[in-house]
Amino acid sequence: MKVIFVGSGPGSPDLLTLRGARVLAQCRVCVYAGSLVNPEILEMIPDSAEKHDSSKLNLDEITNIFADAMGRDIDVVRLHSGDPAIFGAIREQMMRLDALKIAYEVIPGVSSFQATAAALKIELTAPEISQTIILTRTAGRTPMPEGQDLESLAGIRATLCVFLSVDKIDDVAVRLQKIYGPDCPAAVVRRASWPDQLIVSGTLSDIADKTKAARITKTAMIVVGPALGKNLPASKLYDARFSHEFRKSVD
Repeated sequence: MKVIFVGSGPGSPDLLTLRGARVLAQCRVCVYAGSLVNPEILEMIPDSAEKHDSSKLNLDEITNIFADAMGRDIDVVRLHSGDPAIFGAIREQMMRLDALKIAYEVIPGVSSFQATAAALKIELTAPEISQTIILTRTAGRTPMPEGQDLESLAGIRATLCVFLSVDKIDDVAVRLQKIYGPDCPAAVVRRASWPDQLIVSGTLSDIADKTKAARITKTAMIVVGPALGKNLPASKLYDARFSHEFRKSVD
């Protein structure tokens, strides 16, 4: 018996990995991440399978489901949104599984920051502008570690993908303007890849007002950085002056 952590992707069922879909089709017990998982993905689970909404459960209750399945020698699919490794709260579940001596594995998923970039039709990196992407969030019930506040992270002028923070868009925009300047490109994407996906684009000077006007208050990604701009330097990867052999080695 084992627990299989599966990333369901950002929302659209066809962004679930083939491996994840195969595991779901064979599932007998599934603990899934409530409304964060598209109901169409849940339809891939056999009707006969046990289904548990983790949004209504605490860690002890989830652990009890794992332990009960172990007693029956039945695998459990733990279905998370996005990719489980990013703000997925899987560590504490794995610690409980270790204590119970239950084996587990992880099937990664497409993250919402990747679906956001796809929705915006942008590259998150840009030659000579930003070669670094930072995935972060603002403080909420979980405080930020020292040195990982937005201002510190923005200091290297990387592309910031800010999770779980759109309800603080005013504060985010004001703080980041100090580093990037008011004209820095910024965007907010709600429910990237879902049928009701909504995109708001602007700059740090107006993104908060535009986001509030669109009534986006949750389930959205904030992306900020010079790499979102237009007319940026082209990559050297396909420069005609480079040999094909060099380009191949870079690939």
